[in-house]
Amino acid sequence: MSAVILVEGASDKVAIETLARRRRRDLAAEGVEIVAIGGAQAVGRVLAALGGKRVAGLCDVREEAGFRRAFERAGIAPDVHVCDPDLEGELIRALGAGAVEEVLGANGDLSSFRTMQKQPVWRDRPVQDQLRRFMGSGARRKARYAALLVDALDLEAVPAALDGVLAAL
Repeated sequence: MSAVILVEGASDKVAIETLARRRRRDLAAEGVEIVAIGGAQAVGRVLAALGGKRVAGLCDVREEAGFRRAFERAGIAPDVHVCDPDLEGELIRALGAGAVEEVLGANGDLSSFRTMQKQPVWRDRPVQDQLRRFMGSGARRKARYAALLVDALDLEAVPAALDGVLAAL
C-alpha cells in the first residue's frame, strides 16, 4: 500500500469503506489502506511505523489537537479531517433525526431506541443526542450503523470530513 487513511476505530473504517464503495472507488486497487488504530492515543505510534507513505487521518473533534501534533512529530504535514463532535453526530446531522429513526426501524432497533428515550437520564435530551448515545452504546451497533447510515446518505449530503479524507488519497 502506498497510502493510508488512519481512523480511530472500526466504525470509522466501515464508514469510509462504505462511502468508497458508493463513490465507486476500489481503494485496494488504488493502493489505499484504511487502518483503525484502536483509539486516538495510538496515532503517534502508528505514524512512526508508516515510513514514507502518504497519510491522511479522520478523528473526532476532541482528538484533533492530538492527531495534528502526532502528524507534526512524525514530520508529516497534517492532513486531518475532523468529525464534529464525532462520526455519529456527523451522520445524524447529514441525514436528519427522522431519517435515522427510519433506518433504525428498517433494521429492527426502533423499539430499543424508544425504550432508551424513556429512561430518565435521556427523556428530556434532544433526539440527536439520544441517537448519538444509542449508536455509540456498543462497538457492534456503532460499526453496523456506520455502514447503514452512510448507505442511507444522499451522496450530495456526505459530511465534509468523510468526503475530505476519502478525497485526500
